[in-house]
Amino acid sequence: MTVRATDARRAAVLGSPIAHSLSPVLHRAAYRELGLGAWTYDRFEVDEESLAGFLGGLGPEWAGLSLTMPLKRAVIPLLDEISGTAASVEAVNTVVVAEDGRRTGDNTDIPGMVAALRERGIEQVDSAAVLGAGATASSALAALARICTGEVVAYVRSAERAAEMRRWGERLGVDVRTADWTDAAEALRAPLVVATTPAGTTDALAVAVPERPATLFDVLYDPWPTRLAARWSASGGAVVGGLDLLVHQAVLQVEQMTGCRPAPLDAMRRAGERALAAR
Repeated sequence: MTVRATDARRAAVLGSPIAHSLSPVLHRAAYRELGLGAWTYDRFEVDEESLAGFLGGLGPEWAGLSLTMPLKRAVIPLLDEISGTAASVEAVNTVVVAEDGRRTGDNTDIPGMVAALRERGIEQVDSAAVLGAGATASSALAALARICTGEVVAYVRSAERAAEMRRWGERLGVDVRTADWTDAAEALRAPLVVATTPAGTTDALAVAVPERPATLFDVLYDPWPTRLAARWSASGGAVVGGLDLLVHQAVLQVEQMTGCRPAPLDAMRRAGERALAAR
């Protein structure tokens, strides 16, 4: 795809709720840096029931969509094709619309996680721990499949969640062992800890951060830092945050939608940092 700065193209993020999304800030910053003055990026409140109608109304000016909850799985049957990465976790967060209207789904969360870790020098670990068992946890397992050579211990709250994480491990080729959430303090001694839980869930674990922690990847970005991330950093550990993930996955989205590579990572991160500071 050849992109001209004068081409008027559209992109947007869809989800429900969507008002909090930083995606418009990141993508618009990329367009400014790339000189795509005629490109626009908006946000739309779209739930599962209204998704098909929204997609059906897309015109030839559309280049792509970012998807957040609850649409990442619901969109799959509405697409012409999905990537192997998206299929591996049954979740699409990126839709690229071709000039002929063909819609292709991908998942940039997984390579975004890997890229965020690599930026901090984490290329490979021999074991890891995952806190939580939701949709983000399955993406974390897919990312760990690429960089973890040994066991991943998932700390969960129920037998149902434990079984689900083991199934994801089998599917993704990751050696997953599950443990009860009441023992989550033990997770903090792992070479890499990935926290995928909602805001406030890991606050009580902050007092259990070891004297010499390794690396924490906390997928939250607002509020930031979380208590766990703040204590981890104060103890000398390396911290990768949710904004790092958000920016890296958005970089990949911009590259796919515009065809411009590389996307301006630093400018996008600065825009995200300013937006969060203003909240």
